[in-house]
Amino acid sequence: MNRPIALLSLAAAAVCAVRAADFQADLLPQLQRHCWDCHNGRKAKGGVRLDGFTNLVSIYRNPKLWESAVRQIEERQMPPESRKIQPTEEERLVLGDGLRELLDNPAPGSIPLDPGPKIAHRLSRAEYNHTVRDLLGVNLRPADEFPADGGGGGGFDNNASTLFVPPMLLEKYLAAAEEVLAAAPAEALFRTPVTWYRSESAAAARNLREFARRAWRRPVSHDEVTRLMGFYHRIHRGGADSRTATLAAAKAVLVSPNFLFRVEADPPGPKPVPIDDHALASRLSYFLWSSMPDATLFALADAGRLSQPGVLEAQVRRMLADPKARALSEQFAGQWLGIRTLGSVAAPDPHKFPQFTPALREAMVSEPSEFFAGLLREDRSLLELLDSDYTWVNAELARHYGLPGVTGSGFTKVSLPDRRRGGVTGMAAVLTQTSYPQRTSPVLRGKWLLEEVFGTPPPPPPPLVATLPPNDEKRDGLTFRQRLEQHRKDPNCGACHARLDPLGFALENFDPIGRWRTEVSGEGVDARGELPGGEVIVGPEALKKVLLARKRLFLRHLTEKILAYALGRGVEYYDIPAVKHIVETVEADGHRAPRLVLEIVRSDPFRLRRGADFRETDGSP
Repeated sequence: MNRPIALLSLAAAAVCAVRAADFQADLLPQLQRHCWDCHNGRKAKGGVRLDGFTNLVSIYRNPKLWESAVRQIEERQMPPESRKIQPTEEERLVLGDGLRELLDNPAPGSIPLDPGPKIAHRLSRAEYNHTVRDLLGVNLRPADEFPADGGGGGGFDNNASTLFVPPMLLEKYLAAAEEVLAAAPAEALFRTPVTWYRSESAAAARNLREFARRAWRRPVSHDEVTRLMGFYHRIHRGGADSRTATLAAAKAVLVSPNFLFRVEADPPGPKPVPIDDHALASRLSYFLWSSMPDATLFALADAGRLSQPGVLEAQVRRMLADPKARALSEQFAGQWLGIRTLGSVAAPDPHKFPQFTPALREAMVSEPSEFFAGLLREDRSLLELLDSDYTWVNAELARHYGLPGVTGSGFTKVSLPDRRRGGVTGMAAVLTQTSYPQRTSPVLRGKWLLEEVFGTPPPPPPPLVATLPPNDEKRDGLTFRQRLEQHRKDPNCGACHARLDPLGFALENFDPIGRWRTEVSGEGVDARGELPGGEVIVGPEALKKVLLARKRLFLRHLTEKILAYALGRGVEYYDIPAVKHIVETVEADGHRAPRLVLEIVRSDPFRLRRGADFRETDGSP
């Protein structure tokens, strides 16, 4: 082994050993003393079991859980006040700071280099529609008739592990191939005229080679072209003309796994290695465009130049400037914020909220996508997702918000008169999605903030928990807020509601369809909340200050979400180093949205693939 490399390896091992010793000596005893009594065994409180975490590797395998634990220790939510044995202030600092250091700065070698599994990745419905559009120049959407895609790890419907192929889908693929080929212009398939060749067969072979290369998103072999020509000759010998025979072979191209799946070859050997340029082109195009590579990406991949750092960055920026990049905003933002199903379940009561029309619903759902697209297009800060002095509206949504001077169905960027609404917390789609049909829900809104903004979801409610009334009318002289405060006195509910309710109450000025209000059932809106630790917030502007004070937590969660979307899988413990590096780089560049996309593309999980003989190690230092 090279001496400098050997010294570095020894140094890394030494750091790992120190970290492991610190954990065993300083942190594990406190966890055992203050946490394990409640969080062990099958009846662990909140469903959170901690007694199995006895070494560094186990901590790194569930970073989400430990991020949540650190916050609860720092905010003095845990151990609960009811527990007699409480850690001293020094012990609390040692435990919180020690765990934070382990999570934020894993020792070299403590987490193995692993780009994660990359199984055959079926095209999602959106990807199928966009791909046939760009391959054949058709504006049809045949995949809208396919069975719904499943949402998997990371919460996105492009997750490879949930994109199954039920028998019904095979029938749909056959019908879709016939439909799009029948509608395609001739030049999409018959690029080589017969007159250029001595025979129709030679022209067909050239056309099918080019079509398969584009459809399968890689060079095709002589044997593959030979098999396609076998289809051609069978149909041609049966009496069909050359055009019909070519279309039959093209149908075989479109129902092949090479088209329906994003297929990548396993590299030899056990080590993760960079993917080839054609696989990189596909990963890049389906991340940013939800579609196949274009001619520029194909040419760079053919030349072996796409993976060059300067070339890759230039292509990312070119692709973000292309109108097709709207697919990233539409697919990612809507699924991240959980608003694509707005109105399909627990829709606003039509009698109480007749303003919630299909046109308004469509405008609500479009606003976050338009906003996110603007961040990418205008090179703006991701922190504007938390607080901004503008938004994107059309005439329908502008009327809903009381913003004058906006006409037409197209979206335009408008300045806001105050800071109440700017950012995702003031978007009507989010506010409506986190309400019940007849009333707002501070609990749902607080839960949404913890899950989708901070990435720290609360545990599920205990079984048989009492439910609250469906509306916010006074009952027995009590307002809805007063009834909720009574509910919080239940010892089974109080700990979680202490985190949820103050965040949700800060948004109470927004009604169940996102309009600003000052009264609820004849009473003035009470938008006051007290966070664990005693911090008081009143209204959405104060809430935004709380969100911005935790901007790194938000940026980390957003990075994990968009990385999961880009990879088509959930983020795992071995992705921690990549996530940490991306967050630090984006912070250093002023939280710019395009920088986040670029660093995702540059990351090891995006650029590498496991070797065929890869075996996951336990990562022990």
